[in-house]
Formats: sequence, C-alpha cells, structure tokens
Amino acid sequence: MEAVLTAARSWSEQDPDSETRAELEALVASASSGDAAAADSLRERFSGRLAFGTAGLRAELGAGPQRMNRVVVTQAAAGLARFLIDTGRDRSVVIGYDGRVNSDVFARDSAEVMRGLGLEVTLLPSALPTPVLAFAVRHLGVGAGVMVTASHNPPRDNGYKVYLGGDDDGSQIVPPVDGEIAAAIDAVAAGDVRDLVRATDYTVATPALVEAYVEATAATVPAPALPADAQPKVVYTAMHGVGWETARAVFAAAGFAEPVVVPEQIEPDGAFPTVSFPNPEEPGAMDLSVAQGVAVGADLVIANDPDADRLALAIPDGQGSFRRLSGNEVGWLLGWRAAARAQAAGPSDGSGVLAASIVSSPALARVAERHGLGYRDTLTGFKWVSRVPGLVFGYEEALGYLVDPGVVRDKDGISAALALLDLAVELAADGRTIADQLAAFAAEFGAFASGQVSTRVDDLSRIGEIMASLRSTAPTSLGGLDVVGVTDYSDGVEGFPPSDILRYDLEGGARVIVRPSGTEPKVKVYIDTVADTPAEAQALVDALAADVRPLVS
Repeated sequence: MEAVLTAARSWSEQDPDSETRAELEALVASASSGDAAAADSLRERFSGRLAFGTAGLRAELGAGPQRMNRVVVTQAAAGLARFLIDTGRDRSVVIGYDGRVNSDVFARDSAEVMRGLGLEVTLLPSALPTPVLAFAVRHLGVGAGVMVTASHNPPRDNGYKVYLGGDDDGSQIVPPVDGEIAAAIDAVAAGDVRDLVRATDYTVATPALVEAYVEATAATVPAPALPADAQPKVVYTAMHGVGWETARAVFAAAGFAEPVVVPEQIEPDGAFPTVSFPNPEEPGAMDLSVAQGVAVGADLVIANDPDADRLALAIPDGQGSFRRLSGNEVGWLLGWRAAARAQAAGPSDGSGVLAASIVSSPALARVAERHGLGYRDTLTGFKWVSRVPGLVFGYEEALGYLVDPGVVRDKDGISAALALLDLAVELAADGRTIADQLAAFAAEFGAFASGQVSTRVDDLSRIGEIMASLRSTAPTSLGGLDVVGVTDYSDGVEGFPPSDILRYDLEGGARVIVRPSGTEPKVKVYIDTVADTPAEAQALVDALAADVRPLVS
C-alpha cells in the first residue's frame, strides 16, 4: 500500500486542478488512517493508466491515472504532439470540445501544451459537435484533430478522440498508429507535467469555420420538394448536447422548416438533468421528445446525442405515440437513398461502395447488389467505415451514419438528420411517409429484422470469461435454428485483423454476432434475421434473443 500512497502523493503534486487534487489528498489521508474503502479506491486508480487505443481515451472524471483529468489529458496532448513531430507529420492540429464537464478545460490544456511543443494549434471557438471538428481537420489541412468528448457515455465521463490528416484524410486513428501514440504518451507520463512548456499564443478559429461546415453540409441535399409550411412537422432534441445551433443553421441553409425543439434538452448541460444516460438508444432517453411529438402532432422526432455525431429517429406508431426506429432501419433508408442517387449520378471515379460494420444488418449488402454498387463489411467503429475506398455511404447500427464522405470522414448526426428531412419531404410530396418507405424497403429487398442483447458487468474480467465460455462450448442451435457456421475473428479472418468477435450463421440466413463493447463494460449480442414478412422476421429475433441471453449473462 505504501507504494500506492507514494504514487498518489506524487500525482497530486503535479495536478493543476484543485478539485481533483483535493479529492486525491482526501483519499490518501483516509487510506493512511486505515479506511479500507479509500485504500481500495486508490489501488484501483493507480493499478495502471487509461489505455490509449483506437477510441482514444474515455473514462469517468476523477483523480489518478485511471480517470479522466487534467494530468491525463496533458500527458495525452504532449504524447500526441511528440508523435506528430517524431514521425515527420504535419505539425499542426485543430482541437474541439463539447459541453461536458471540463471539456473546455481539457481542450485549452491541450492547446497550450501542443503549442508549447511547437505545433501550430487552432482551437474551435466554442463547444461544437464532433462532426465540425472532423470537418475542420480536412478543411484546414492540418496534421491531426482532437475532440474532447465522451459522446453518449454517462454524465460523469469524458474522453479524447484523435483524427489524422494527410493520407488519413481526416479519419479517426487505427492501428498501429494508436500504439505509437500510446507509447509516446507513456514516455511523457514517465516525467512530470509541470516540466512541459505551455504557450497561449494558439489560434482561436473564427465563426467562418463553422459557417463553412454549415454551407458544405447544406449542399449535400437538393432544394426541398415542398415549401417550409407544407413540410412534415419535426421535433428535435439535442439531449443536453451541442447539436442544436449547428443543426438549426444547417436546416435553414438547406431550406427546411425549423423543427419544434424540446426546450428542457436544447441547451448544452454537462449534468444531463433529464436523462440518466444521454444515449438515444437507452430506454427513456427520448421520452421528452416523444411527448413533445405527441403534443404538437409531429410527423418525425429526431434526436442527436450530446456531441451530435449520432442520430435517432422516431415515427408515429398509429396508436397515439411514436416508435423509435432501430439504427439498422435508419441505415436501410439512408443507404437505399444513397444507392439510388449514386446509381443515377454515376460515381465520378467509376466505382461506388456502400459499407457497414459487421454487426450491422446484412440488408445493406442486398441494396448495393441491386443498385450495381460494391459492398464492404468493416470492423466496428467509424475509423474503419470511413476508410473504405470509393465510399458512397456507410453506417453502423449504433445510430452512426456517414452520408457524404466528401464533407466529413466520420459519422455525422447533423448531415444524417438533413438527409432524413430531405427523404421525408420528398416522400410527403408524393403523399407518402417514412413508414411507407420502410414497407417499400421490405417489399423490394426482403423483410429484415434486427435486435440486440447486452450484458453490463461490474468486473471487466467477466467479459473475458463469457467470451472464453462461448469459444469452448459453441451452441449447435439457437432460437430453433441450426447453427451452420461459426467464425472466430480472434485470429483474423476475411481480411480483418484479430478481433474479439464470434459470429454464428444460422439456417435461413439468420445471424448472431457476439463481441465486447469498445466503449462500455458490456458484452453485446447482435441478432439479424430475414423472412417473408416483418412479423416473421421479428419473431425469429425474439426467439434468438431468448436463447442467447443466458449464454452471456
């Protein structure tokens, strides 16, 4: 324990944040007095350090190397800067931040440290959506981008996401770069952050940068097929995040009517007072927006997550309320729209590809085939989707959509919302709805359905135990369907690098995929089926979920 106490005292001495310094000093004092809970907390906080991977950093705010705080962020910023310098990349970076607690502080720390190491640094002018930062990397032609955000994680979390310019074209980092940056961060962490030179003569971007994003995004759709007063009525929520002002400007620039907002959730608020988990996928997260939709008689309810890189859509259910579409359903609609447009226009380079993560519905592959386009599965994460050559449209079922790779090489909840508004207005001009389009999709491509089972764990070792158990004893049938094939991605298959993923192919075209979450302490199971009717496909999903749940609990 003495070694842990010594490490904690040393960490506290270099911590520039009075709040986390006091937190750590209190734990040290309590542990030194024999408080077992305080001692356990210190051991956990100093049992290692946050791993910097392809998702960057993400964790709960707090003191110590296993939390998000100013020391960890300063080390990350310096490590990233030294990586850019040591590898001969462009020594320039743009930094953005959202409305979470300390996001602005972490962004300014990063700007000062990177500028102190000699980089040209541009800080975005205010709390802005992640897609604006991803756009800025390409628009400014910089070597790297940093976004301080924990996206849709719980309120006490924050994170650090990295993009690269140059040959990476504004995409998020992938291996082996993540390991190289992690090594550079570890080298910095071996010293004291007080020894790092800071400088405040970095550039703060003007509103013109945001205006450039608005203009480029608005240009991704044609003029609306109906005037504003004849368009479908839309309710919008920012879920206490930073999406509204930018989304509002984009919708207006493109000629769409301004949505009715959910006032309780429209302003950025890092406490997320009306939702326990600010993720539109979570039960209850869209309750206020649905209530607003019912109150105003809306045709659509759309929600961005707190950093506005994801999008959720709900439509009237015919029973006085709304039904939230799954990420796959939205992906089908946007993918079909993109495929039809690509087929009509003809990709300029003579090719066109639709892409989705391997845990997303296989329906998009059928869309691509019918429209004469290529199709690619990728590993989960937009760092992979965005890098597909010839990409026309890409998505993953966790509410992420890339509708125009020429503007942003990452998921973008604002441009995706605009594409859906365009689709909804086009359908309305023809006397049809989003529900009608889903029915048309099933008639054209088959009745697909998808579902998900998740197991949240308190002990991360439980995730490894679950995956090991599945590998040692593979099920021979699920949901009354025979397992006709098992694919273990741990050794790398089908051109994918080694990944902790198991796939079960079932008779009749159904599929079950199991993997640990990349951002949360969960094991996630993805279920996909296809049948003659939507009801039959959903019944298969339900049967498979019932059989899978005990295997991962």
